[in-house]
Amino acid sequence: MNCRRCGLIITMFLRQLGLPLVVCATLLFSSVLLCGAATAPTGSKNDSRAITLGLISEINQSAIEEHFRDFVRYVARRLAMGPENDAKVIIAPTVFELVKQLEQRRVDFYMESAYPTYTLNYVHNAGKTLLRRWKGGMAEYQSLIITKRDSAVKRLADLRGKTMIFEDPGSTSGYLLAKLFLARNGFKLAEKRGFDANASPADITYTFAYSRRKLMESVLNKQVAAGAISDDDYAGLDSASKSDIAVLAQTEKLPRHLVSVRADLSQQIVARLHDILIAMHDDPEGQKILKKTDQTTKFDRLPGGEEALRKRLLDSFFSPDRAK
Repeated sequence: MNCRRCGLIITMFLRQLGLPLVVCATLLFSSVLLCGAATAPTGSKNDSRAITLGLISEINQSAIEEHFRDFVRYVARRLAMGPENDAKVIIAPTVFELVKQLEQRRVDFYMESAYPTYTLNYVHNAGKTLLRRWKGGMAEYQSLIITKRDSAVKRLADLRGKTMIFEDPGSTSGYLLAKLFLARNGFKLAEKRGFDANASPADITYTFAYSRRKLMESVLNKQVAAGAISDDDYAGLDSASKSDIAVLAQTEKLPRHLVSVRADLSQQIVARLHDILIAMHDDPEGQKILKKTDQTTKFDRLPGGEEALRKRLLDSFFSPDRAK
């Protein structure tokens, strides 16, 4: 029964009792207001369910979901948002699919490296960056452009007319940082797609390895003139490989990993999530889960705040040519 019909029935009953019309009208109006308040949606229905973490990967989605399950359940248990076992990890195959999940309020918070975070938060405005994640024990990282030490390439200018190799199209440190660094320094890059009659001898052509092992083999065997890896990957190389490599250039440093929340998540939940993650490394159970989750050391506040981070990401990734 709707509110208006219910109010009319009450009014008719009151009139039969002989109450004045003005009193009945007042009571009718009050009953409709009270009924409406009781049945109106709160606007935060999705915020009352268990927390949902979003990640991006085209492959191994089931394994990734299992890998982060203890982490998201830990967060859910401390948030007390719905049953702990209802906390979910949603794996989106692309940035654009994660944007859709955020707009549909199916994802509450997400963790990504610098470039996907830039795209999600400052291109699509789908979320807000909350914290820095020390993934692999690192607060920041950068891309290194490397070559075989005894090759003819001694400086970046020697790469013109040659081919270099990147890790994969979705890698921040193994592709985007290095490519945009070269573009800002006056180099023109073109992906190698077989024979190209229009290729300029001044261009740097590039290809993808799709694995770190293949990238390093290609550089060390001189199948390419240069490659791009993160300083973290470089630090993990054995001494023999390091002695065979020369670093031609290094890009600016950016946060290793970032935590963001969807744009319309309630501020109360955002504040609680912030405090839970900040304190996680001080809790024995939390510390154990962090170590299991990609050797994460801790979460901390964004140096200089979100606006400073936004400027750093814009300086690194924004291209006027792309904006046209």
